[in-house]
Amino acid sequence: MNDMNTYDAIVVGSGPNGLAAAITLQQAGVSVLLLEGKETVGGGLRTAEITLPGYLHDICSAIHPMAVASPFMSKLPLHEHGLEFIYPDVAAAHPFDDGTAAVLKKSIDETARLLGEDAGAYTKLIKPLTKIWPEIAPDVLGPFHFPKHPLAMAQFGLQALTSANYLSRKFHTAKAKGLWAGMAAHSIQPLTNAATSAIGLVLMTAGHLKGWPVPKGGSVSIANALASYFVSIGGKIETNSYIRSIDQLPASDAVLFDVTPKQLLQIAGDRFSPTYTKQLQRYRYGMGVFKIDWALQEPIPFTAPECRNAGTVHIGNTIEEIVEGERLTAAGIHPEKPFVLLAQPSVFDATRAPAGKHTAWAYCHVPNGSTIDMTSAIENQVERFAPGFKDLIIGRHTYNTLEMEAYNPNYIGGDINGGIIDLRQLYTRPAMRWSPYTTPAKGIYICSSSTPPGGGVHGMCGYHAARRTLHDVFDIDIQKD
Repeated sequence: MNDMNTYDAIVVGSGPNGLAAAITLQQAGVSVLLLEGKETVGGGLRTAEITLPGYLHDICSAIHPMAVASPFMSKLPLHEHGLEFIYPDVAAAHPFDDGTAAVLKKSIDETARLLGEDAGAYTKLIKPLTKIWPEIAPDVLGPFHFPKHPLAMAQFGLQALTSANYLSRKFHTAKAKGLWAGMAAHSIQPLTNAATSAIGLVLMTAGHLKGWPVPKGGSVSIANALASYFVSIGGKIETNSYIRSIDQLPASDAVLFDVTPKQLLQIAGDRFSPTYTKQLQRYRYGMGVFKIDWALQEPIPFTAPECRNAGTVHIGNTIEEIVEGERLTAAGIHPEKPFVLLAQPSVFDATRAPAGKHTAWAYCHVPNGSTIDMTSAIENQVERFAPGFKDLIIGRHTYNTLEMEAYNPNYIGGDINGGIIDLRQLYTRPAMRWSPYTTPAKGIYICSSSTPPGGGVHGMCGYHAARRTLHDVFDIDIQKD
């Protein structure tokens, strides 16, 4: 559209949403330049040797149910660009103090059967959602609008908009309640908040339909495949291009920023109206995370055998313990027994560690901006359900919230979701506008996880922002998936 020395659109930031935005624009015939501040693309999709040589650790995200459930990413030929997913037989396990565990497996019936008395309640809750998910996924994973399938969306919404604590009343056993609480705790907010059921329902549904896969070679494999596909269709990537001001950018018809409101104000705030600026300034970030990566002599010796075969392990025991821990964290307190999310990819992917050795990854939620070292608290929680775990540690690397933010500026105060996704910010992130991806400045858009549908490696924020840009700037409308 423009001459050969310029680009029609520029995307700043190459996380999954920046890559998705760039791909969507380029697919529509718009020439795109993707700029990344670091040496490599990826954002939260990076893998590196941060403990010992030969031990590959996912710096941020590790397990990817939403990548394979995404209406956008699932349609890309990423396998042709080196991406291979590995599917653990047990997607997620949830151990209890009595040595047993609840599990999420691909089969609804098998998952339900292992819940005993709550088998019927689980099936009644989840099976209808798996049937309607293909219809509602584009609407659930997008901005607020009148849905294409209103009755199906209403069926989902009636459950999703409740608090996870309230929805747990459908179950009677500690196993079912604990499994549910671990899923819902991915929302990174108190489980008494409205709409905390949404993320739990989506993750369980995705697990039954697609699984919770591990990318072979690490999460960087997803970023590399997305970047390779983008370049294959004519896109251009420049790394080591950290943008601090919009004035650094070459001329283009549109710029899309894969950044949160705080950085957007720093980069382009002088282009915005006072009203929009105030909305971005009032944008709320949520709890942060404290993360540990381990190099291990052997696999984690969980007491419950199901946990040894799980890609993800939710460590928090009962729903009561998890609810209380998340409540304390949101109140600015560091619980003695935090809820811990743990991934053990090397159990399934031998490329992650030297022969016979292993890696593992875990984090707990902490108050935003916390610098408290939670190493002991997290390792005590793992040891609680896997006696002997500490003796297997041969290397360790930790990130507190500020170190997470220094590594990835989008993680403000350690918030990996790009802002709290509570009812107030579910569809009004980052500001109250007809389209959340637009700004008052002509040609400037935001495509990060600070827009709907929020955090997760699905690319849908970037996809929807690109569609909006194509419509507004280039008079191109592409059919919604």
